[in-house]
Amino acid sequence: MINKGILALLNKYFIQFFVIALLSISTFSMNVAFADTDVNSGSNTGVAESSSDHRGAVLSTFIGKDRGELVESFDERREQHKILFYMGVTLLLFVLLTAGFGVSMAMLGKEVFVQHMVCAGITVFLSIAHAVVAVVWFFPF
Repeated sequence: MINKGILALLNKYFIQFFVIALLSISTFSMNVAFADTDVNSGSNTGVAESSSDHRGAVLSTFIGKDRGELVESFDERREQHKILFYMGVTLLLFVLLTAGFGVSMAMLGKEVFVQHMVCAGITVFLSIAHAVVAVVWFFPF
C-alpha cells in the first residue's frame, strides 16, 4: 500500500500539472481565436487590396457570385469556424477534466464519481453536437 504522504504529494503535483495544462491550453486558444489576420502595413496596402480584389474576381468566376456576396459568405464561414473552434476547445477541456477525475478516482482513491460522470455526460453531448454542426455546415451536399 502506498503511504498517505506520497498520495498527498502525488495529488498535489497532479492538480498543479492539470491547472498548468488547462491554463496553457486556454491561453493558446484565446491567442488563436482573437488573432487579427487582416493586418496590413501602410506601404503594402495597395498591393494587399489589389491582391484581394484579384482573388475575389477569380473566385467569383468559379462560384458565380459577385464580390459582395462572396465577402458575406466568407464572413459567415469565419463565424461558423469560430463557433466550432469554441465548441472544440470546450470539448477538449471537458475531455481533460473527465480524464483527470477518472485518474484521481482510480489512482488516488478520491470520491469524485459524480463529477466524473457529469463531465463525461457534457463531453458526450459536446462531441455529438460538434460533429452534427460540422457536418451540417461544412459537408458538401
